Amino acid sequence: GYDAYLQWDRWPYQRIGARAYMRSTYDRKGGNESADASHFLFQLADDYNVTLDLEVPGILYFARYNHWHGSPWHYVVDGTDHLIQESSTADPDHPKPDSIFLPAKSFPQPLAWTWSATKGADLSWVPIGFEKSFRMAYSRTHYGTGYYIYHQYVGGTKLSQPIKSWDQNTYPAQDVLDLLNRAGTDLMPRAESDEGKKIGLKEQAGNVRLAARATADIVELKDGPMMIRAMEFSAPREFALELSKVRLRITWDGRDQPSIDAPLPLFFGAGSLYNRDEKEHLVKALPMNIRFDKERIHLSCYFPMPFFKSARVQLVNDGGELGFMHWSLRTIPYSGPPEHVAYFHATYQDHPKPERGRDLVLLDTTKAEGGGDWTGQFIGTSFIFSHDAKLGTLEGDPRFFFDDSNTPQAQGTGTEEWGGGGDYWGGRTMTLPLAGHPVGAPQGKPKSPEDAIESAYRFLLADLMPFGKNARIQLEHGGTNESAEHYETITYWYGLPGSSLVKTDELKIADPASEKDHKYVSPDASTPEEIVSRYELGPDSAGGIEIYPATADKGRHTTGTSEFTLKIRPDNLGVMLRRKLDYAFPNQRAEVFIADAALEAPAASDWKPAGIWYLAGSNVCIYSNPKPELGPAEHNLRTSNRRFRDDELLISRDLTAGRSSIRIRIKFTPVDRPLFPGNPMQPLAWSELKYDAYCFVMPEFKQ
Repeated sequence: GYDAYLQWDRWPYQRIGARAYMRSTYDRKGGNESADASHFLFQLADDYNVTLDLEVPGILYFARYNHWHGSPWHYVVDGTDHLIQESSTADPDHPKPDSIFLPAKSFPQPLAWTWSATKGADLSWVPIGFEKSFRMAYSRTHYGTGYYIYHQYVGGTKLSQPIKSWDQNTYPAQDVLDLLNRAGTDLMPRAESDEGKKIGLKEQAGNVRLAARATADIVELKDGPMMIRAMEFSAPREFALELSKVRLRITWDGRDQPSIDAPLPLFFGAGSLYNRDEKEHLVKALPMNIRFDKERIHLSCYFPMPFFKSARVQLVNDGGELGFMHWSLRTIPYSGPPEHVAYFHATYQDHPKPERGRDLVLLDTTKAEGGGDWTGQFIGTSFIFSHDAKLGTLEGDPRFFFDDSNTPQAQGTGTEEWGGGGDYWGGRTMTLPLAGHPVGAPQGKPKSPEDAIESAYRFLLADLMPFGKNARIQLEHGGTNESAEHYETITYWYGLPGSSLVKTDELKIADPASEKDHKYVSPDASTPEEIVSRYELGPDSAGGIEIYPATADKGRHTTGTSEFTLKIRPDNLGVMLRRKLDYAFPNQRAEVFIADAALEAPAASDWKPAGIWYLAGSNVCIYSNPKPELGPAEHNLRTSNRRFRDDELLISRDLTAGRSSIRIRIKFTPVDRPLFPGNPMQPLAWSELKYDAYCFVMPEFKQ
């Protein structure tokens, strides 16, 4: 909840037992129909079009809409419907220039912003807690685009406070608003202040000469363990453009490769330091600032950066003589176990010639710094999407994969949506605490080559995305991976070598040996059936060449129960089940029970409820995008050829701790609901092709 903001100093800490998901209205066929707008899971009525439907406890941490389109929005929290709207809703053909979310006290700035501030989007970072279920629905469907980030937690995970059902009388605390309003200012005390002395803060500072094409050693800290809590650089204002040729390089604990080696402007959130409009702030974000005064340019970073032995900070100048820069670092001691936190990374990638038909890979942790397993969290991006003031690249969807999943746990609707804008920001710039488009000229109207650089940033705090084994961060270039623009990207992440999510077993359905080994029993299951399909990715083909070919797999479906045994680790901190399924069956829902696998024949009292496993929608969705703003909802069906999907269920620690195996019972509970009222029902069943067991564990890390 709001502790995720107030305890921002815990950004580097491991989130073992937490999972993040990003859902959206993306084109289910892999294209860019209506710029990924108006694809709904189902309709309960023409004014009730569902985009998100969950039956788990969790917290919605972020929601993004394009302007007021879709408003009023239904936020159904644990069965109670709350109508949330934007003040332009009453007369959407004449939108209000200073629009706000309503109710205003529940969605205040700087946690919620509308299109007049963001230059195209309605954004909410207000945490919405739900104890059992959450549903979001749009009342109107014209250009109904959106994406949403929510978290789930393993039962028994040590949260700072229990999850509580949100209602419209839940108002953000003033200290949360005050924190976000401090974006662009110095977030840390000075060493000589009373507060600084209390936390043991130390400050080092100096000036360094940046010779032409040379590396300058700023400082090497050798008295770890500690955390860098503030890092600042400044230079004469007239050298701002030359700083684009300087890279920041930081190496933790003498590791073989630096964890930060990135262009200085992009690291601090802007693709260029060209200040087109002579603003005080190019970037006025919470963790990153770029500020100009009359004489100097100031670059500040407040991401906490732990290390255990040493930290080497360098500036690499790939350009000409720059004279002297001022630097300062503020640090505090770190006294916790090393496996509780993770190293800060800023992974830079240059993409001069994107490959037609394939996503840009911004980060693949299996190849980062020697590869292997990493545990940590994805916390944001800073990226250049054009060097030529072209905005058509912004149709590309973000897709993020965590911990071996073949389905993206995070799927967005477009690049500027990810950066907090809409409609290409109308060619304008903006900077908010957690998202922004700080530099770039209106399309086709740059004043200089530097002005033609278009960039954006997105930082994740409450809505960060944990992973326990690996992360792959991808971005579509253009609406169908067709853009030839030159991209440059930085991915911010915390990562510790090792794993906090370990695969312990795998059951392959329709494989006789695997079914026998796992004591699989499903009396009402179908005979083994082969399915030829794809996972959800970009377009199947590009330029007449097949990019993502279909593959074959076998599985079963049932309208009854399935039971099986999976091995786990006794030292687990909860278990994640992952199922490969056929998404052609809609709204697959089941009650899940756990028993001790050591029991020969568990009695009814031995089976303990583990939760509801529910996946809304199917590979057929409702597309409704009437041309008039107030046009009636449409009932167009869109069928995707992407039937394969991976889905996850979290099992509480009290059902798994100390056990080396568990017996699992899946009881299908059908959802008797058509895609829209009056539409024929699709066949209902529980689909299963494979089950994987992953155990949450404390990572083993040796310095």
